[in-house]
Amino acid sequence: MHTVVVGTSGVTASDVLAVARGGARVELSPEAVAALAAAREIVDALAAKPDPVYGVSTGFGALATRHISQELRAQLQRNIVRSHAAGMGPRVEREVVRALMFLRLKTVCSGHTGVRPEVAQTMADVLNAGITPVVHEYGSLGCSGDLAPLSHCALTLMGEGDAEGPDGSVRPAGELLAEHGIQPVELREKEGLALLNGTDGMLGMLIMALADLDTLYKSADVTAALSLEALLGTDKVLAPELHAIRPHPGQGASAANMLAVLKGSQLTGHHQDDAPRVQDAYSVRCAPQVAGAGRDTLAHARLVAERELASAVDNPVVLPDGRVESNGNFHGAPVAYVLDFLAIAAADLGSIAERRTDRLLDKNRSHGLPPFLADDAGVDSGLMIAQYTQAALVSEMKRLAVPASADSIPSSAMQEDHVSMGWSAARKLRTAVDNLTRIIAVELYAATRGIELREGLAPAPASQAVIEAVRAAGVQGPGPDRFLAPDLAAADAFVRGGHLVAAVETVTGPLQ
Repeated sequence: MHTVVVGTSGVTASDVLAVARGGARVELSPEAVAALAAAREIVDALAAKPDPVYGVSTGFGALATRHISQELRAQLQRNIVRSHAAGMGPRVEREVVRALMFLRLKTVCSGHTGVRPEVAQTMADVLNAGITPVVHEYGSLGCSGDLAPLSHCALTLMGEGDAEGPDGSVRPAGELLAEHGIQPVELREKEGLALLNGTDGMLGMLIMALADLDTLYKSADVTAALSLEALLGTDKVLAPELHAIRPHPGQGASAANMLAVLKGSQLTGHHQDDAPRVQDAYSVRCAPQVAGAGRDTLAHARLVAERELASAVDNPVVLPDGRVESNGNFHGAPVAYVLDFLAIAAADLGSIAERRTDRLLDKNRSHGLPPFLADDAGVDSGLMIAQYTQAALVSEMKRLAVPASADSIPSSAMQEDHVSMGWSAARKLRTAVDNLTRIIAVELYAATRGIELREGLAPAPASQAVIEAVRAAGVQGPGPDRFLAPDLAAADAFVRGGHLVAAVETVTGPLQ
């Protein structure tokens, strides 16, 4: 099994995906263990002094003015975990919780948190055992980090609360730890706070969304090209020299992908022979501009994620010179903004895809295709309601594009008076990514049927490869009306699994 080694300088997006989705094992590097021990010595020294230090010998948030005596400090750390594990609502997905735990471990191993090496090792042991804390949908304001979700994870380390075992059953965490020979941790000064105070949930969801959207943007380039082909559009607008004079990188990459898919098609531009069109509609002609802008948004979000992956997010932090300082680095604004940006870009990509689908189904705009791509229009409804479903998804995408990060609800008796709502931005982005996958699947279904209905003209070799692959995957071609939901589900699985991009790349080579 693949192993990810956690050091002091952060981790990569690939590491997060390997642990969250691939079940990779986690190990602590000797460098990390040494850094943990060194930072802990500093915290222990401060704990022994009479002077109050936030997070070490004081309460938290609005209660930070109280100095806590030594005999109550272990109870203080237990209490912050128990009281902050206040999430409600549906369970969060296993991959999100594993990303959340792994990223908190990443910060702990930086040597800036003051957590003992044995606590970090227990975090790795829980991940490696396949034990997943039960974390709930609601409870994070994205500042101070993802408090409630992280608290539920810390509760599992203490052997309390519920968790999911490797077999998928939910049981008391203490039982699961015992079965895997893991000793529950007894938290000491600062450790409870250090386990809760980070942007790990929103960052984990950002990293997974970036991976999914990378595939979906390539998929959208493919379906846009297929729709252009089915509509007998022109590929001249994809010429590199046109995109070179507006040099947005994403736009150029998207146009290049579409051009690669369409290479060798007998359908593109055919309308110029018998039914001249000066220009194709915006949804066809401007596909690279819209998808390209989204790609550039992805690039910016990836930069933010990389910076956050290299960060140590905690409050207070242990500095190399021995100071333990309070700070505001837990604020989720940098991550929250890009999560919202991505939801906006995804909504627009879904919107333009739906417009192309609608064009394919309208006999007045499809340039010779049958109404709704039906076998016997009137008797058959064809893909009429598939487009309704797609439109409903697009409508929800637009609602999900409303920024969460523009909101703030003060908390902790006005001590935490401006919050990021980054967790909420991440949760709605996950729904948006799911919906975008389905929207692209419907366009794929309509465009491949439209191409097959163009008798006498051969599609591009890459398009033909897609048609053969999607039919082999159980998505049926033209014909009389049938139960449509299974076809749409199969198309969704085809796109979701990356098979659309893979089918094209057997002809084109790697897409950009």
